[in-house]
Amino acid sequence: MNETIELVAKHGYVLLFFLVLAEQAAIPIPSVPLLLISGSLARTKQLDLSAVLVCALTACVIADNAWFQLGRRFRSKTLRFICIVSLEPDSCVRKTENVFARYGLNWLLVSKFIPGLNAVAAPLAGASNARFFRFLFFDTLGALVWTGVYVFIGYLLSDELEVGIAYASRFGSGFLLFVVAAFAGWVGWKFIERRRFLQSIRVERIGAQDLNALLSRGLELAVVDVRSHVSHSDAVIPEALHIPLEQLPARHNEIPRDRYIVLVCT
Repeated sequence: MNETIELVAKHGYVLLFFLVLAEQAAIPIPSVPLLLISGSLARTKQLDLSAVLVCALTACVIADNAWFQLGRRFRSKTLRFICIVSLEPDSCVRKTENVFARYGLNWLLVSKFIPGLNAVAAPLAGASNARFFRFLFFDTLGALVWTGVYVFIGYLLSDELEVGIAYASRFGSGFLLFVVAAFAGWVGWKFIERRRFLQSIRVERIGAQDLNALLSRGLELAVVDVRSHVSHSDAVIPEALHIPLEQLPARHNEIPRDRYIVLVCT
């Protein structure tokens, strides 16, 4: 553990920048422990506090702006890709969109504190055609709040962290193996959670070409588009009744019951 502290003290700015950048790029690697350690080292003058904040903030803004532009250009494809990379179920897009629709860009002020939902906040803002400079303002402020909270916790609890690290160092490589095993277990759990989610929504499927062929033959079908507003705007189906999934309980009576029902989803 002492070697880890020395490594952070020597290369802290570079490590902090790339680890935060990786996490904000939706790679499931937690950067909070490094933010805490960096804050602690800033109190002992081994790192500069302002430089720590700038490195972490810059990494956040770079990653978020890249996702914002990708979300604006590729919309739902980017959101689905993030759910796969971050090992989050695809429902994370809909949850974030519901919150985003309610609070707007104000949501960016606290989104980074919520694992999973944080990953899709920036691309969802881009997909919703939010103004770039308004997004940049709220995103930068939210990133500053997120980095500042953890860095200053590490700064204020420097003595307690030092005691904890000293205690952990007594276990030597055993503690490191425990940390690695815990992280591997967390990744494995997220993978299993995603697999369970996909199995729970497994139903008989029909491709877009097959559906078009059935409609061309005049077969009466009730096509219900349950995609979110962001995904729906990618490819509008004229014949479909658009009822977002969260509105189904209130609007299910609008769906005809005298024909086969086809649900359009992402």
